[in-house]
Amino acid sequence: MATGDLDPAVWQERRRSFGSVAAGYAALRPSYPADAVAFLVGERPRRVLDLGAGTGLLTGVLLAAGHEVVAVEPAEGMLAELRARHPGMTALVGGAEAVPLPDDAVDAVVAGQAAHWFQPAPAAAEMRRLLRPRGVVGLVWNTRDEEVPWVGALGRVLAAEARDHEADQRVVDDFARELDARVERFRSGVVQRVTPEQVVGGIATRSYVATMDEARREAFLAEVRELLATHPDTRGRELVELPYRTDAYRLVPG
Repeated sequence: MATGDLDPAVWQERRRSFGSVAAGYAALRPSYPADAVAFLVGERPRRVLDLGAGTGLLTGVLLAAGHEVVAVEPAEGMLAELRARHPGMTALVGGAEAVPLPDDAVDAVVAGQAAHWFQPAPAAAEMRRLLRPRGVVGLVWNTRDEEVPWVGALGRVLAAEARDHEADQRVVDDFARELDARVERFRSGVVQRVTPEQVVGGIATRSYVATMDEARREAFLAEVRELLATHPDTRGRELVELPYRTDAYRLVPG
């Protein structure tokens, strides 16, 4: 399991929660910077599997760069959003541990904000099966930049519930070991310009919030609203800048 100290039952519940928040996820989660995606898969057009593709945020950047993309995602609700954004492309229901594609199908496997939901050993075996010679695996996460004071304060509000939510370095290490891969790293960033209520809506798409009961969710999000209404950097603002750092890892299997 790739989620640190989370109870396995909680991990499974969170892993399955995204279909219920698909529309908000599509509208409110940040995309990925083009330079990070180019680092992962290169600039020459390739056939790329976007694994755990969600609503297609990473898919869209890959398509814009000229790659042929196959999207695989377990949640039908998320795939519906992806298909609406990117009609006509191949988008299949499936999980990282059982991908509905033949052997040697792709030049690269990528996962945006998703690999922490994969089981490393079976998922890595599938990646090896799917990759053509000299293929690569690309893992990427956007993480709020908590060096910005108000974002740090937001992180403290979320901390207890968000513990072990992504833990990307641990996940990368697990996959590097399973794939016997060399790891290369690149850092970039993206900034969302959003209303305070959109900040709240984005937090509501997090699995640890989506799986709360309604009363707990409302109380938790009220804490976020209170912070945004009172922090000196966000109080009274119609729009705020929410910065993310983007950590991209290219794994080259041995």
